[in-house]
Amino acid sequence: MTAPILLPIPVPTGEIAVRGPFDLTAASRYLAGFGPAGRPDAAVEPGVLRLAFPVDGVWTHAGATIRQRSPGTVEVEVSAPVDVAPRVMTQVSRMLSLDVDAAGLPDVDRRDSVAARLRASWPGLRPVLFSSPYEAACWSVLSQGMRFTQAMKRRRLLAERHGRIVDVGEYQVVSFPAPAALAELASEEGLADFRVARLRSVAQAALDGRLDPAALRGVPVPEALAGLCAIPGLGRFSAEQILIRAVGHPDLFPRADGRLHAAMREEYGLPDSVPPDQLERLADDWRPYRSWVALLFRATRDAVPPEAQGAAPETVSAPVGEVAVG
Repeated sequence: MTAPILLPIPVPTGEIAVRGPFDLTAASRYLAGFGPAGRPDAAVEPGVLRLAFPVDGVWTHAGATIRQRSPGTVEVEVSAPVDVAPRVMTQVSRMLSLDVDAAGLPDVDRRDSVAARLRASWPGLRPVLFSSPYEAACWSVLSQGMRFTQAMKRRRLLAERHGRIVDVGEYQVVSFPAPAALAELASEEGLADFRVARLRSVAQAALDGRLDPAALRGVPVPEALAGLCAIPGLGRFSAEQILIRAVGHPDLFPRADGRLHAAMREEYGLPDSVPPDQLERLADDWRPYRSWVALLFRATRDAVPPEAQGAAPETVSAPVGEVAVG
């Protein structure tokens, strides 16, 4: 069962500078439709997003209340011990893709009219990421070969049983389990033994530093992919999605994402026979934001059905990168 954690007062607050277009309301809408989601409390305070997650590296459970005061500034109220507040700020910046200068996006629009049209349909949206590569890898294990709504339910139950309740402002939000909680997981009701074993492997990899986002982003993509694929249960598709949807690599073309490739063929009016190599060359016009533009091709195709959106209102995660398994 989840247990509340006590957080110190006063709560530290910091600001993140926004370089290029960004709309927190668009990020909140995206989370609400793609779950597992944060809490966009539009009815209480429009444009506010509340998240909870284990902090990278130290794995303390923390929360963040996020507001956009102006186009160029995002304010983050940290619900965590003061000594981990800088880590929380860094993590929130990555989760909202605010660690990337987006000033060059209009150049992509000029080069590619399809990308420009898709961007216009999601104004101000940047990729909203999983809280960590560790959580994204756990989602991959949970979602492989399973219906999306079933995987969401399993993730929710895992968080409720082994995560923590974090007081985020005046709300309580469930944080995903820290790696230490899953590294010792012997069994889990509703999950096959092989999935539990893979969750343990992912958790141990996180504890060993093999899922550190800065390290994964700091090496060449082939090296990062190879390191991720060495973790039991993670294949090429999962590894690409972790780099894009958790590490926050802004310029990676997903070669293993068949649904993206199908969407590209449809949007560009290409025959089904066009291979991924040719699609990757087509995506050169998206540089240095290939990951971001790829997200837009998927954004309107992978929305969570309305009946599933209410399944886990208290769980917190970035949008799911493994929707297209199979």
